[in-house]
Amino acid sequence: MRYFSSRKEAGQLLAERLHDYQYEKTIVLALSVGGVLVGAQIAKRLHCLLTMLLTEEIVIPGENSIVGTVDQSGGFTYNRMLSAGELEYYTSEYHSVIEDEKREKFHELNHILGEGGLLPREALRGHNVILVEDASKNGIAFDTAADFLKFIKVQKIISAVPVASIGAVDRLHIISDEIHCLSVTENFFDPNHYYEDNNLPKREEVIAIINNIVQNWQ
Repeated sequence: MRYFSSRKEAGQLLAERLHDYQYEKTIVLALSVGGVLVGAQIAKRLHCLLTMLLTEEIVIPGENSIVGTVDQSGGFTYNRMLSAGELEYYTSEYHSVIEDEKREKFHELNHILGEGGLLPREALRGHNVILVEDASKNGIAFDTAADFLKFIKVQKIISAVPVASIGAVDRLHIISDEIHCLSVTENFFDPNHYYEDNNLPKREEVIAIINNIVQNWQ
């Protein structure tokens, strides 16, 4: 098991592995706030743009189970770590709840997207897209990103994550052309468990990091 002083350190370590993409058409697509901190280090090293995929998890009330995610385009991705029986149960018993949650979460994402600072999906066309998380328990964020990208033609999908569960890595092998994972664990804990520094930026700070990335190229 590997631990990191910060998400910045983890991003720098991943950037070392991805240096071959420095002179390619590449964009880093962060999948969470923590992913932005990791991805910023990669984008600085590769001299490429950084953006973020906005998503919200749909959780069944009282069940504490993530049934899926909705992204900024309105796309919905089921949690593929759930069994077929579990999915059938949730979608039949909680259909109206799930639909209401999807509409509410999509409305929230549109509000954030309206504030600007993020690249539209079409800007990713023809690029190598590096998907970045700070940690992955179930791979659902990467599945969501793959669904988000499937309507445009990209060169390659590269998944990069400092630490992931065995199940998450299995998912990455399905959706990625290339995988960079610094540590694979059988017993996955909360992402903060793997970092000494767990200060995460607020929304305004995240947008500033993304907008200023070109000025910080190394």
